[in-house]
Amino acid sequence: MTNKEFAQVLEKRTIVFAIEILKLSGSLPNTPESLVLRNQISKSGTSIGANYREANRSRSPKDFKNKIKISLAEASETDYWLEIIEEMQMLKTVNISKLRIEAKELLAIFTSIANKL
Repeated sequence: MTNKEFAQVLEKRTIVFAIEILKLSGSLPNTPESLVLRNQISKSGTSIGANYREANRSRSPKDFKNKIKISLAEASETDYWLEIIEEMQMLKTVNISKLRIEAKELLAIFTSIANKL
């Protein structure tokens, strides 16, 4: 797989992840605590792919590295919010473990990319 093909696959993967995060966010109960979590996870979960897309269209290697590191940080933050939602058992019927696995995989991918720069 070429770098360009990898980038396209990863961009699509981050879009799918963002959509799943938004679906989860929309299913949180309507409580003050959930509203905070909804806002936080929606922002971090969608920011991963947005920053990666910007990285792929960056103007310099330094800009690319910066955007990759932001994607990495947002993946870590998203897993943090998922863990809180899971620990608080806010969603009884939703299996958060799949989303946590994907968040950790995205974190590992962006960590690997950042370490190679």
